[in-house]
Amino acid sequence: MKYIFENNTVRIQGLSDFSLRDTLCCGQSFRWRELEDGGFSGTAFGKTVSIKCDGEDYLIIGSTKEDFETLWKGYFDFELDYGKIKADLSLLHPTLSEAAKFAPGIRILRQEPFEALISFIISQNNNIKRIEGIVERLCENFGEKNEAGGYSFPTAEKLAALSEEELSVIRAGFRHRYILDAARKVVSGDVDLERCRTLPFPEAKAELMTIVGVGEKVADCVLLYGLHRTEAFPLDVWMKRAMKVLFPEVAPEFFGEYAGIAQQYIFHYSRLHPELFE
Repeated sequence: MKYIFENNTVRIQGLSDFSLRDTLCCGQSFRWRELEDGGFSGTAFGKTVSIKCDGEDYLIIGSTKEDFETLWKGYFDFELDYGKIKADLSLLHPTLSEAAKFAPGIRILRQEPFEALISFIISQNNNIKRIEGIVERLCENFGEKNEAGGYSFPTAEKLAALSEEELSVIRAGFRHRYILDAARKVVSGDVDLERCRTLPFPEAKAELMTIVGVGEKVADCVLLYGLHRTEAFPLDVWMKRAMKVLFPEVAPEFFGEYAGIAQQYIFHYSRLHPELFE
């Protein structure tokens, strides 16, 4: 793989096992919008860029070399060998092999942990379009506008100081209380997101679940998408159904250290093959 830097644009050559659409539209992030040219524009860690395919290459537009090296390379998980992971997972089960072939371009984004925490609290009993709207209002009202016109995700300190009435502008309903409790526990140190990167997995999950409104599924999402704990295996209603039909009597632990990547393949495959569940 080769990176070419010029005029605040990064050209990535020789990148395999990556699909923009599959990665950015699979429900792990809610801050990317598709552009007319088929690319996507989004904001992460306070920086706004666009990314698109250009023939066999990928272009990240609006990024300096420094931002790419310190942010975007890691954010899109470009350095992890997904080809090898996919091959290893495919040996575990024939159905997983089929799912991996169907959506081989999904990568796990390395998102800002607090953003992932709040985003997946918002995601509860919600659809993607509404989640995106709530997150957008949250950022526009309480984040900081950057030079590119995007808004940073608000800090824990900013949200912790709000009342439910002040937060009601984002129209998140019953989730307002959960958001404030999460922010306040992060600010107080009762929940330490960086500590959760390295704690034994059950302890990290239990710590996140001390937040009001955070159950097992949300905790697993935060661990996977915000802390890159790839052993996490979020189970919503759809995934529970998929596991029952496609992998009866198989526990998530069966998929090993990259169970979260296996989960993405299974989720994507199941969502686009509804006939399997008729």
